[in-house]
Amino acid sequence: MTGRLRLVIFDVDGTLVDSQGDILAAMRAGFEAVGEAAPPRETILGIVGLSLDVAVARLAPHLPEAARREIVEGYKAAYMALRAGQGVALSSPLYPQARETLDALRGVPEVLLGVATGKSARGLSKLVEGHALEGYFVTRQVADHHPSKPHPAMLLAALAETGVDPRDAVMVGDTSYDMEMARAAGIAGIGVTWGYHRAEALGAAARLVGDFGQLGTVLTQEWGAWT
Repeated sequence: MTGRLRLVIFDVDGTLVDSQGDILAAMRAGFEAVGEAAPPRETILGIVGLSLDVAVARLAPHLPEAARREIVEGYKAAYMALRAGQGVALSSPLYPQARETLDALRGVPEVLLGVATGKSARGLSKLVEGHALEGYFVTRQVADHHPSKPHPAMLLAALAETGVDPRDAVMVGDTSYDMEMARAAGIAGIGVTWGYHRAEALGAAARLVGDFGQLGTVLTQEWGAWT
């Protein structure tokens, strides 16, 4: 791969790390705080990737706004407690081959790495620190500064920050929100099948990959398919 800069933007939860245990426990704690039963596991995982306030609104449309805000705050408190008790490496472990793939991509001079996540800036910083990923991502787009996925604002900001043309960028994610966001931003979406949305939900993806080893091969050896 030579010539123009390329940008690989990753989702976090369900793509780089498996944080479903803490997400489920924290959401259940948030609902318990208002005396409500939490939705089923699959329903909760179905909103991972959305900004937290948007996710809770989808999970509890029947509740008043004040109750939804309480769920959000309960979720945040529980999530932080869980992470503090276990440490990032245990509460949100990297998926198999994730670090090796990041290291390999980082070693290609023409490739830049970024993140676009529904996490807060604080949450992402804790995760990056906990996995010793400082310096890996030249652009870090978080929920604090943008509308929720699938709005393309995160990806448009990443392109603007790096100066990379949309045709030279890809979004790697596990949810329909990631793939729809990529399509709205005019970049290719690469759907991963190990995350929280079923493969059939990733219809907006340019292609699907089943493991990180395959992703590395696709991005470094076959990028010409997307230029």
